[in-house]
Amino acid sequence: MVPATTDPETGRGPAAQARRPPLASARSGSGRPVVLVHGFTQTGESWRRVAALLAASHEVTTVDLPGHGRSGGRRVADLDEAATLVGETGGPAVYVGYSLGGRCCLTLALSRPQLVEHLVLVGATAGIEEPLERAARRVADEALADRLDPRDCSAAQPVAEFLEQWLAGPLFAHLDAEQADVAARLANTGPGLASSLRTTGTGTQVPSWGRLAELAMPVDLVTGERDARFGEVAMRMARAVGPNARHTVVPGTGHAVPFEDPAAFAALVLRLVDRDPDGDRGRAPAARPGEPAGDAPASGGEVTARSRA
Repeated sequence: MVPATTDPETGRGPAAQARRPPLASARSGSGRPVVLVHGFTQTGESWRRVAALLAASHEVTTVDLPGHGRSGGRRVADLDEAATLVGETGGPAVYVGYSLGGRCCLTLALSRPQLVEHLVLVGATAGIEEPLERAARRVADEALADRLDPRDCSAAQPVAEFLEQWLAGPLFAHLDAEQADVAARLANTGPGLASSLRTTGTGTQVPSWGRLAELAMPVDLVTGERDARFGEVAMRMARAVGPNARHTVVPGTGHAVPFEDPAAFAALVLRLVDRDPDGDRGRAPAARPGEPAGDAPASGGEVTARSRA
C-alpha cells in the first residue's frame, strides 16, 4: 500500500482529512492507530521498514518533527509546542517515540493524556535533573547548532559532514550503512536541525521525573542490550511510573533499537500493544486533592526485563 501523505505547506492530503495537520505526515494500513515519532537528524521516512510491518494490522502514521524533513521549515518555541503538534497530527493513538521522538511523546502523554492510549518509549529520558548538567547540555547543543546555522553568519557546516560526525558518536558508531540510513537523514537542512537543537534539545527539556506517576496509560520502555546508559534510565522511569509500566531489553542492539533490528522491534511493538488492546494495563489517574483515590493501585510497579525481543 502506498502511504497517504500530507504536506503541511499545501494542506493537501486524504479527502477524509478535514483540516491541515501542523506537521508533515505519512499514513498507511488500517486498524488501531499507531504513531511513530523519529529521533534527531531522522525523518518519518526513517521508520519505513518498521512502518511497513506494523501497517499489515494497524493504521500507521509517521511524522516529520519540527526542523526535520518536510517539516524542516516549521519552528517551535520548545518541546511542549513540538509535542502538541505531534498530538494534533496523530490524534488518539498508540504513540511510539525514539530518543527525541520519545521525549516528545512523553511530553504529550503528560500534557494531553487523552490522546495517548499506550506509550512506547525507546531510548528516551524524563530529562536532566541537575541544573548545572542541564545548562552544560544546552551550551553543548548550542555549539552544535551554531555549526549548522551560525549566528555570526559565518560559513555553515554541510549537513553531510555534520551527519558523518554525529553518527561517529558512541551511540551510533556501531551502525552499518543500512541502519544509519544516511539517505533519509540528508533530507534535513542545517537551519532546521539547528532549530531543533536550540528548542527541543535534551538541555531544553523540563525534567518530568516527579510527574511520571501521573501516566495512567500502559507505558513500555524499550532499550537495547548494549545501551547500558539508557537501560538504567528506563528502569528508573518504569519504577517512577508504577505498575502500569514495564521495561523490555532487546538483545543484540544498542541505542537505535528500531533501526538496528526493525523486524524484532515491530514484532515487539505488536506484542506489547496487542497484549493491552484496550489499555487494560493502565490504571486510574491519580485523584485530585480532596477526592478519593478510587481503584488506583499503589505506585512502584515491578520492572520486567526480557531476554528476548
